[in-house]
Amino acid sequence: MLFELAAMLSTSASLGVVAEVPVVPARSEIVAVQPLSASAAALNPMPYLGPDPASLSGPGGLALEPTGPVTDTVLLESRGMSLLSRLAVLPEGRLQQTLAAHPELAAELLAAPPAPARVAAWWTDTPLASRLALLDAAPELVGNLEGVPYAMRDLANRQLLDDTLAELADETSRGEGRAAIDRATTSRAMLEQVRDALVAKPGEARRSLLALDVSEEGRAVVASGHVSTADHVTFLVPGMFFGVESRIVDWADTAQELVDEQRAWLDRLDRGDERVAAIAWIGYDTPTLLNVADMEAARSGRDAVTAAIRGLDASRVGDEPSVAIVAHSYGSAAAMLALQENGIHVDALAIVGSPGSPAATAADLHVAAGQVYAGAAPWDPIPWSGAFGSQPLDAAYGARVMSVAGGTDPITGEELQGAVGHNDYFGAGSEAMRNFALIGIGEGELVTRG
Repeated sequence: MLFELAAMLSTSASLGVVAEVPVVPARSEIVAVQPLSASAAALNPMPYLGPDPASLSGPGGLALEPTGPVTDTVLLESRGMSLLSRLAVLPEGRLQQTLAAHPELAAELLAAPPAPARVAAWWTDTPLASRLALLDAAPELVGNLEGVPYAMRDLANRQLLDDTLAELADETSRGEGRAAIDRATTSRAMLEQVRDALVAKPGEARRSLLALDVSEEGRAVVASGHVSTADHVTFLVPGMFFGVESRIVDWADTAQELVDEQRAWLDRLDRGDERVAAIAWIGYDTPTLLNVADMEAARSGRDAVTAAIRGLDASRVGDEPSVAIVAHSYGSAAAMLALQENGIHVDALAIVGSPGSPAATAADLHVAAGQVYAGAAPWDPIPWSGAFGSQPLDAAYGARVMSVAGGTDPITGEELQGAVGHNDYFGAGSEAMRNFALIGIGEGELVTRG
């Protein structure tokens, strides 16, 4: 496994990640003090959704790598960057044994991860052999740590997907109790949908699995286009009832449809050399009828959106793309909370079917001036509920109201489909998708107004 991955990572034609995964000479002992680069540190000057241990902070804010023997006791007492760095220096065999005996170590890192900028700096300074050993021993960790290069996360999550499906098939065949069989069958159905969502049609860009949670209802993030090199990246943030099993295939197809639409517009506008990517993001537990009336899931989504944006920032230092969020329904509340409260910034935000904004006005969101857009279908009752705060469609809010009603495209003359109800915004050939595409490539002036 490790030799195969090393060969893949050494060939730019296969994955195009040589620049992201430089080979670092092996070190028998890690005792150096490594400063975070100024650009990386500036990405995230605040603690990131959980503490970084003081033991890793040296004079001038340097990130200290561990010294001394790494015993099991030391590992079990470590957190954040301290734990991550100590795992990375373990010999491959011991790393496998340690994580097999203590799977909670990887779970704790993912529950309270280090800042993506620090993860990115650590990744660059870690020898290739250590990275590959971590990938082999803990693909769920490598695949879901924001700040790890996207190509490696895709490899890790695909490995996790294949390994878990094989384990679940084995559990089902053993037939050890009806309850166990039912759980395994349910999990397999969910993960098989993730596998199907990764299948690109002829002529489409290869899809990438940027995050995967195989537990319970699951979470999954599938990208269309190369996020590591795209000039424009759009996150699609969903609302209620967007479970992985029921929606990841459709959501990934929507991301591809958006990419196709953006490419067509770039060609029309003589900008065909620019690259785009769209991310079908089911990165939080979307609400159901049981909890849609409160903000608990929105706060969870807020933190997950924050992590994803900071992860992109950390992965693209010095080569930053324009970033847009397209959020639907309850997902708009999660996105707006992140943009209001967590200090992240995007170039554009489009919200449709929103139950309301926790921010009083668009100016309270960290979005480029004038680049907040809102739309609503005529028979969608959710936007008029005002359940979660201010009404983005009101003139006083300060968003640009875009049309989603359909009609004739004023530029191409093509007929555009209209949205009627709450779940009609993402249809192929719709006016809403046309406008989402233009917003994502910085052509807001061409958006049709509502």
